[in-house]
Amino acid sequence: MIPRLRPNGSIPLPAVGFFQRLIEAGFDGDIETGAASRTVFSTDNSIYQVEPAGILFPKGIEDLQITAAVLSEPAFRGITVAPRGGGTGTNGQSLTSDIVVDCSRHMNSILEIDPIRRIARVQAGVVKDQLNQALKPYGLFFAPELSTSNRATIGGMISTDACGQGSCLYGKTSNHVLGLRIVLAEGTDWWSRPLDEAALEEIVAREDRVGEIHRIVDRIAREKRDRIAEVFPKLNRYMTGYDLAHIRRGDGRFDLNAILCGSEGTLAMIAEAELNLLPIPAHAALINIRYGDFNTALEDARTLVALKVASVETVDEKVLGLARGDIVWTGIARFFPDDAGRTTNGINIAEVLADDEAELDRKLAEVTAALDTGTNARHLGYTIARGHTDVEAIWSMRKRAVGLLGNVDGPVRPVAFVEDTAVPPENLAAYIREFRALLDGAGLSYGMFGHVDAGVLHVRPALDLTRNDHVRLVREVSDAVVALTRRYGGVLWGEHGKGVRSEYVPDFFGDLYPSLQEIKRAFDPENRLNPGKIATPSGQALLKIDDVPLRGDIDRIIGNEIRAAFDNAAYCNGNGACFDFDETSPMCPSYKATRDRRFSPKGRAALMREWLRLLAEKGIDPRQEAKRLRRSGPLASFARRAFNSLNPQNRDDFSHEVRASMDTCLACKACAGQCPVKVSVPAFRSKFLELYYGRYLRPLKDPLVAAIETTLPLVHRIRPAYNLVVGTRAGRMMMRVAGLTSLPRLPRISLAKEAARLGVPLATLPQIEALSPREREQSVIFVADAFTAYFDPEVALAAIGLARKMGLSPFLAASHVNGKALHVHGYLGRFEAAAGRTAHYLQRLDDAGVALVGLDPSMTLAFRSEYKGVLKASILLPQEWLAANLSRLAASPSAIKGRSFRLMAHCTERTNAPASIAQWKRVFGSLGIDLQAAETGCCGMAGTFGHEARNRPISERLYAMSWKREIDAAGDTDSLMATGYSCRSQVKEIDNKRLPHPFQVIDKIISENADIPQPDVA
Repeated sequence: MIPRLRPNGSIPLPAVGFFQRLIEAGFDGDIETGAASRTVFSTDNSIYQVEPAGILFPKGIEDLQITAAVLSEPAFRGITVAPRGGGTGTNGQSLTSDIVVDCSRHMNSILEIDPIRRIARVQAGVVKDQLNQALKPYGLFFAPELSTSNRATIGGMISTDACGQGSCLYGKTSNHVLGLRIVLAEGTDWWSRPLDEAALEEIVAREDRVGEIHRIVDRIAREKRDRIAEVFPKLNRYMTGYDLAHIRRGDGRFDLNAILCGSEGTLAMIAEAELNLLPIPAHAALINIRYGDFNTALEDARTLVALKVASVETVDEKVLGLARGDIVWTGIARFFPDDAGRTTNGINIAEVLADDEAELDRKLAEVTAALDTGTNARHLGYTIARGHTDVEAIWSMRKRAVGLLGNVDGPVRPVAFVEDTAVPPENLAAYIREFRALLDGAGLSYGMFGHVDAGVLHVRPALDLTRNDHVRLVREVSDAVVALTRRYGGVLWGEHGKGVRSEYVPDFFGDLYPSLQEIKRAFDPENRLNPGKIATPSGQALLKIDDVPLRGDIDRIIGNEIRAAFDNAAYCNGNGACFDFDETSPMCPSYKATRDRRFSPKGRAALMREWLRLLAEKGIDPRQEAKRLRRSGPLASFARRAFNSLNPQNRDDFSHEVRASMDTCLACKACAGQCPVKVSVPAFRSKFLELYYGRYLRPLKDPLVAAIETTLPLVHRIRPAYNLVVGTRAGRMMMRVAGLTSLPRLPRISLAKEAARLGVPLATLPQIEALSPREREQSVIFVADAFTAYFDPEVALAAIGLARKMGLSPFLAASHVNGKALHVHGYLGRFEAAAGRTAHYLQRLDDAGVALVGLDPSMTLAFRSEYKGVLKASILLPQEWLAANLSRLAASPSAIKGRSFRLMAHCTERTNAPASIAQWKRVFGSLGIDLQAAETGCCGMAGTFGHEARNRPISERLYAMSWKREIDAAGDTDSLMATGYSCRSQVKEIDNKRLPHPFQVIDKIISENADIPQPDVA
């Protein structure tokens, strides 16, 4: 039995009073000081870990003003704050041991879109892709591109002056900021906009903080003009933050935003922004060029830039190899074919934009002609991608490159600390040769990619920061890279901000650094805003890269064996892909529904890692503890678990906070498929729950849900009584007491009886072995899960009918326990026993050479994940089986005339079998149907999740986000289908409509004069 766990950290006493004072002053947002929140906010995408005293989630600018005002009170003068955006910074920009201010939860509204003036006004917490989604109907977009665009907030982009691919064409975030509404350190609410001379004179005459700031910045810009021109490099990626070189705009106006953009929250808190918008390019294409080595790709990039393409991105062989194993590769593989006998060790992606097709054709012809002729033909080959869908798919792969570098095995993994250097593009190839030699000399592996048109290189050396020798390399490599970058006329911070790397600021700014200190002192005289970064008032130190606590300090306590045993929880690198704002993206439903970062894969991984650390400090090996639990059994420990559950001394057990986070997980496995690092929350959640409920009592619903597969045959025998319970108000109230809700009724039809009536035998080994080789080839065994078999048997019957129409002999697998519900709820001992029996049965059938086909995607994919190591047999998904038998399908023209067909795929299927949608399209395409795939997120049911009373509000919220729109929009001629039983159950529960499984639709399609199943009133 695991012990009670108490976090080591406690909230400093001044901060406790500060939070109470905020409430008294009228702070309307959320204040979180629990151990779970502080753990989750102690990391970003960097190598550092600093636990804050608390987190503020303001609801509006008034809350920011109240925060600043309370901070200015004498009692709280020692407290500092650090603004935080998407939390994906690679250099610890938002990490602090004091107070985090996070605007992403509540301050995320698009306040105004003016398509005539091409201006948008947004709150700081709006996500970049969220804004562009809203702008698309107007034909406009916010141009600065970055790999984290689906979770990066506008406030965060401004704070780091972010940019990425396409910066040579579109510039940085600061180039598109028209105005900033900021809250100064003492609480002043100020709109910063470019000023002409008359307006500037009026402001500098003010006697307040605003006037002082403008006087000092204007004086520095005038007095230091020549020196600024000498020191600041003439780069596309010029110095970010305190940008003295652009205080005066090209039109002569004074622009304080040049100082604020990239200042990383050290000067003010950003509340709102006015942004410049651009027309969306009408036509785009990508030329994907393959090379035998990375250096050739780099050298060739200069040729491409000279051809005036919109942008050029370069990727090395390591990143390309990782991308081949990623979820996105299926959709883009055809653009990166293998070259016979030659290995691709680098690619260039050249973007071409045009206003019309003719112009695009002309530009493409110019570039490809240069690629095909003379000395320019240094490549292995190239492909061209045209159209929004293909272009976006390839850019998605490139965007995921940063995260993909973390998707390796073992403790030595690529980490961020010198990853965004920028040099003049003409120096880049030579610079990278020396950079690689530096890393090779240190014996380090690494991955490289970059915006070569802008001279920016992304590189992450692979280190294990639990090792002292690797910790020393952070300093050694950083110092060497700084010297190398300066020698080539570049900057260390080309894209991702300074943060902890601020110690190098005086080296790059030289004798201008005192001017930065003067500006910092004007904005924040007491050094209360994100201190230690970029600049500090005189006499105060900047942070150093080896003085801030490392994540590796925690990982060293846990140990490599335990880290490896918990499904990448301890290897989450903070990339934050699970914070995707898009409601139609599968990952992560619980975060989308709650906006609480504890309820995300990153949050759960952070909590699991801290939990493992606390166990390690008490000398507990969770693997051995799990074995002991399984040997003893639950009855033997019941008394102790009951005592622990009732004992008030256990109320502050950190395990409760971890469990609260795990409770909201839908176990949809989107993280296992979509996370670049493959953090699998359902896998380590099951291990946690097993140990947690070895110490505490389970809720009543758990044993009921866990036993559902074994009890369904018995319940079906008393179907009228069961339906009475779930179909009446009194019965539903009784089930809610047990923690269950929205349970489906059992239909009258019995799969076993109907299969017997149709002459479909159960698949027994003697029967299958008695078949001839040819008969086995023409047979199929449908592996019906308990939920489909008992609650939706018509799907299995449609599969049987379809198989016969295809000229095949159908069999039904014998009743078996899949065990997914056992696994999800942490009954791992029982799951292993059940899985062993089922695997033995299915393996013998597979060895006999007959195709095994599952009906439900989630249950079928369990055989590939939860059964890994015990089952080698391939249980096919329906579309995989059909795609291999297209010649046996033939549609009836009368059945499809005048109809549209739209598929709503299960989220586990979309993320863990990425070829699924393409396979379904091939199947329907062979029937003469142009199948459309609905872009939906999770339906909210997710197996048994939506049937648990505590989860029902989240379940219904998720359904409303994307599924309900699709259901409501379906017309009389639309054939909507859903592959997942839980999805169909959710639609029936909420909208009282039945959606057919694709098997049912296809079965009807290949029958003459068919009546195709429609979404109908249940």
